[in-house]
Amino acid sequence: MSKFYIKLLIFFILITNQSIAKENIMILKLKDGDVKIELFEDVAPNHVKRIKELANSGKYDNVVFHRVIDGFMAQTGDVKFGNSETKDFDLRRAGMGGSDLPDLEQEFNSLPHDRGTLSMARSSDPNSANSQFFICFQPAPFLDNQYTVFGKVLEGMEFVDKIKRGDQNNNGSVTDPDKIISFKLQ
Repeated sequence: MSKFYIKLLIFFILITNQSIAKENIMILKLKDGDVKIELFEDVAPNHVKRIKELANSGKYDNVVFHRVIDGFMAQTGDVKFGNSETKDFDLRRAGMGGSDLPDLEQEFNSLPHDRGTLSMARSSDPNSANSQFFICFQPAPFLDNQYTVFGKVLEGMEFVDKIKRGDQNNNGSVTDPDKIISFKLQ
């Protein structure tokens, strides 16, 4: 009888782990394909909660990649001025806004800014992250412990690589930028 309970316990643990893992997998739909992303709730719980909250309410849908620097990163997530389908859309102001939610306190962690890393954008105040984030094209170790890493691309980095680049001489500002089609839990 005890073997039965052990097997049942193992089965329960496996099912629970898969369920928890699925809660932290998101799909970022871009013009060229889907990007599968794992969120790191264990090291940045408040940032992950914010990303999920905004994504689940559709706030990231149609938000442009307003700053894209070749060899560095693609930045998006300005849900106030960067949503190309709202009356408040203003490409000149994209990157200056956030959500209606309060800013987040930093959750710096030991995860490196490697290729495919998702990290929160912020102002010079470490506790000013809100809705904007960036995806690294290449390792950026100078950002380590300065910005909150909250996720990583698992599949589809080739689609991130196709995001339209910005003007190197204008801090990566993009004219006629690509946008997020949708961002939601798997």
